[in-house]
Amino acid sequence: MGANRIGSDNGHPQGKKLGIVTLTALGVVYGDIGTSPLYAMRECFHGPAAVSLSEANILGVLSLISWSLLVVICIKYLGIVMRADNHGEGGILALLALAAGGKRRNERPWMMVLGLFGAGLLLGDGMITPAISVLSAVEGLHVATPALDSFVLPITLAILFGLFFFQHRGTARIGGVFGPIMFMWFLTLGALGLSALVEQPDVLRAIDPSYAMQFLMLNRWAGFVILGVVFLVVTGGEALYADMGHFGVKPIRLAWFTVVLPSLLINYFGQGALLLSRPEAHTNPFYLMAPSWAKIPLVLLATAATITASQAVITGGFSLARQAVQLGYSPRLNIVQTSSFERGQIYVPSLNWILFAAVVTLVFVFQTSSNLAAAYGMAVTTTMVITTILLYVVAREKWGWSKISSSIAMGIFLIIDLAFFAANLTKIFAGGWIPLVVGALALLLMTTWRQGRLVLNRRIKSKMIPVSRLLETIEENATPRVPDCAIYLTGHSDGVPSALCHNLDHNKVLHERIGLLHIITEPTPRVRSEKRVEVEEIGEGIFRIFAHYGFMQQPNMARILTQCEKKGVPFPRKATTFFLSRESLRIDSTGKMPLWRKRLFVWMSRNAHDASRHFGVPADRVVEIGVQLEV
Repeated sequence: MGANRIGSDNGHPQGKKLGIVTLTALGVVYGDIGTSPLYAMRECFHGPAAVSLSEANILGVLSLISWSLLVVICIKYLGIVMRADNHGEGGILALLALAAGGKRRNERPWMMVLGLFGAGLLLGDGMITPAISVLSAVEGLHVATPALDSFVLPITLAILFGLFFFQHRGTARIGGVFGPIMFMWFLTLGALGLSALVEQPDVLRAIDPSYAMQFLMLNRWAGFVILGVVFLVVTGGEALYADMGHFGVKPIRLAWFTVVLPSLLINYFGQGALLLSRPEAHTNPFYLMAPSWAKIPLVLLATAATITASQAVITGGFSLARQAVQLGYSPRLNIVQTSSFERGQIYVPSLNWILFAAVVTLVFVFQTSSNLAAAYGMAVTTTMVITTILLYVVAREKWGWSKISSSIAMGIFLIIDLAFFAANLTKIFAGGWIPLVVGALALLLMTTWRQGRLVLNRRIKSKMIPVSRLLETIEENATPRVPDCAIYLTGHSDGVPSALCHNLDHNKVLHERIGLLHIITEPTPRVRSEKRVEVEEIGEGIFRIFAHYGFMQQPNMARILTQCEKKGVPFPRKATTFFLSRESLRIDSTGKMPLWRKRLFVWMSRNAHDASRHFGVPADRVVEIGVQLEV
């Protein structure tokens, strides 16, 4: 997620290249939604919220599943949401930046809170998806041979450990197999469903939406609760939007309508046909559609598919983490680039092992995929509600829709989203609280960091001297200049960095050429290299350097210096010293920020990744100057 467009020509691949990109998108984008047949139908008739196995209920559930896929995925996401591209990029934070537009964040705090909470919820989803998907695949061993029941948990944990352990190697090497695996998976879904449909073609009547309405009216409360289970079939919807910048809209739509949607519908209808003819198959209709000889190979293929689905949400979490750092909502993290070809191929060690610990805990606590199904869905349905609300703002302010048309369109989607959301609320005490707590914790950390940095920046700026005074001091004192160059990193676009003032006070000298480097994160995913760097001459050999980056990009000092040289202001690597301020924070009992939150901010600041490594500053050319600040 969040990388360059793979194999596209200006985002519009054609011919053979379109086929390759579509196959790759199939492997990355549709892993989550593609593995839902493993457990979604089963939970409707065998899970904690199960309804009775009558013909009316089977047809009603199938109708709900069909129309959920058609309305939520086809119309809402592929038809409308994916039009909200932030310079080709999608996802909840990209949508937040697009909705905020040129407005300052403090003008719409509710929007910021919604967007950050949605990002936190997706991290919660990244914890649950690997656990439920891999568990549901390995549980097929019970159908193949019940004697292997005791091995389900150990095998699941071993697969998950391997999945997270090898993240540091990146997905570039194995990414090429994701597409073929998922293509084979979807073909298998279609083949299994078709074999069952041949025996009970009458089940296709369920495409009529009246069966869904009758189901809800007849079952009332039980039917409403089942909506929370039916939602499992669309839980991968946000992935379509989040990966838009990676593959482009056309390949994602092509993969959906030619492969994914037909395979899913045929499989769900096949499971329904099986339940009509063999009600006892409700314990695991997916695996029981397969002939006995195919069950073990099917378990292996399902496991490969769920690993692919898990990989997609893990890398999505890494991408979200980088966006949060770049947008100023997170302290610096150790972000490792695992591929020299794809900028989106990154690895975040701290987040990787936090996710692993959470996934293993969930597997131990819930034991089965049926138990985990209660926790699943809450995160995604809440995110979908947030997406619709932000989309309303975009439709009004970016697309120029009238208040009536945008209210009607988004109102319809919001009613559907809120119905799913309310149904999932019934699962709160059965595990649905987990992603909400994760989202709330992420929101707390991100807003604390944002607020703390604003407080610090105000204090730093109040102590900064204007450049004009520095120039006067240099001229009046005839300050000695030493050969070579110096770069001072600063978080402000004006004034003199404290590190420069301290260096001048203590050493009484300055370098011949000085650059005051201010790195700016723009509210767009990427900034083209030719627009990356601006250089302004201040005087006395001092230059103000502005380096512009998108929130999907990682600042790189070597490339910044190359751009400076192209603009006629060279800073040779071996002749340049980089000065950074190392902040020593003390807690001040005054101010509006609560004391407990200040302590949390100081803890986050102390655990931030080293600034010189984060910005790619040569380790042998760094000088850090301590600065004491109160927060």
